[in-house]
Amino acid sequence: MRIKLCFFILLSVLCINNVTAQKNNKKITITGTVLNVSKEPVVNAIIMIDGKKTDAVTDAEGHYKIKVKNTALKLGVLSFGHGIVEEEIHGRTSIDINFSNIGSQPASDRTIAPGEEGVGTGYGMVKKKNLTDDINKIDGTNKKYASYRSIGDMIQREVSGVHVDGTSVVIQDSRNIWGTVPALIVLDGVYLDELPDIPPRMVKSIEVLKGSSAAIYGSRGFGGAIVIKTKTKDD
Repeated sequence: MRIKLCFFILLSVLCINNVTAQKNNKKITITGTVLNVSKEPVVNAIIMIDGKKTDAVTDAEGHYKIKVKNTALKLGVLSFGHGIVEEEIHGRTSIDINFSNIGSQPASDRTIAPGEEGVGTGYGMVKKKNLTDDINKIDGTNKKYASYRSIGDMIQREVSGVHVDGTSVVIQDSRNIWGTVPALIVLDGVYLDELPDIPPRMVKSIEVLKGSSAAIYGSRGFGGAIVIKTKTKDD
């Protein structure tokens, strides 16, 4: 009798664990519309779940549809020119986003104290500790970089997870539903589609922004960003 009772208890525990696991793995479908300040649809905005990018984007009418685990907490929308908006999911299956809430956009931190490391994102300086993902910085004033053949060579040798193919840079094998997504190149505040052909000795610094660290650039930063500053006559 005691053996049967133990077996029954064990079987009950296994069944409960199985039901709990199935419940946690269950997915829900969330739909919604993304609008700008003028209440116009935002096209090709990237849908994020708990701070991570997904392959879902808004269509020509600003609509999106995505399946998420029922344990997901936040749904975010990232769009170039608008910034990022996040909403708590709380079990909702319909979440509309309006970018009229301008306070949700990342802002430059103008209060970086002496000794705190800042990162030049192209929109201003931001405290490195306030960015959510890794940022790798190359100090171009270091004499060891003078022997490099190109800035692409500098980046690929010094930063892990970065692949340079000619003038194109891919960070952490970034992809979307259409394939590989190259990193955005920012040279002295100017957006470029490819690495500039400048000698390494002209570079003051290179900052490699991975993942959501590049979200301040909107959807153009989907594949991360390479921020290059060149030396001035005073450097």
